[in-house]
Amino acid sequence: MKIAVSLLALALAMQANAADKPGSDIAPAEQLLFMSPHMKSVGAQTELDYAMDMSGPPAKVNDTVRVLVVSAGNANGDARVSDRTGPVEVPGNLPCNPVILYFLEHDIAEMEQMTGGKRRYFQQRVRLALAAGPPITQIVSDAGGKKVKAQKIVIQPYLDDPNASRFPQYTAKRYTFIVADDVPGHVMTIRAEVPGQNNDFDHPLQTETLNFQSAQHALVPAKPGDPIPQKPANAPRASR
Repeated sequence: MKIAVSLLALALAMQANAADKPGSDIAPAEQLLFMSPHMKSVGAQTELDYAMDMSGPPAKVNDTVRVLVVSAGNANGDARVSDRTGPVEVPGNLPCNPVILYFLEHDIAEMEQMTGGKRRYFQQRVRLALAAGPPITQIVSDAGGKKVKAQKIVIQPYLDDPNASRFPQYTAKRYTFIVADDVPGHVMTIRAEVPGQNNDFDHPLQTETLNFQSAQHALVPAKPGDPIPQKPANAPRASR
């Protein structure tokens, strides 16, 4: 329940930030990550699978995050998210892929645990960093062996944080978002990195990475309250 409430708070903060600005004043990074209809070309009953890898303290964990798109294009805002702990309630009031909110809230919860800070504060720092208008870089990336055009956003929310002295280890923490129109759900990669000594990102102290893996059609239509279907171990990956 705590995660669901935090996800809702994060979504409401993003929505309120956009609502407070005229359309032309919404930063392109905010528009791309939170206000774009990432699911518009995804068919009903499609499961999007993402590999979630966490390395470094407090633990090394590998997980699969699943997003079940119940209605075509997520038109009803009823996409459902699950991880190794089971279903995770996510708000449906933003048009973006809910895996973005999932990743950020997971990361923010970890920041709270590691530093003793408040979730709302970390949420605000990420939101302000995106609202500040970071550049969107056009890149070519690999999606299942296929080269696709993608867009990359990089932020470091704590570099100029007046309270950074309270958690100096995380001052240079870096977030990278890579999205591509040709990937179902648009999200290719989200990564959070805490550098090693002397801001060494080649040898990070801690990394958390979410990568798109596959899209597949669910065999049985989902009903409210049903568990999200699990992919058989020998199931082939869908073409990306």
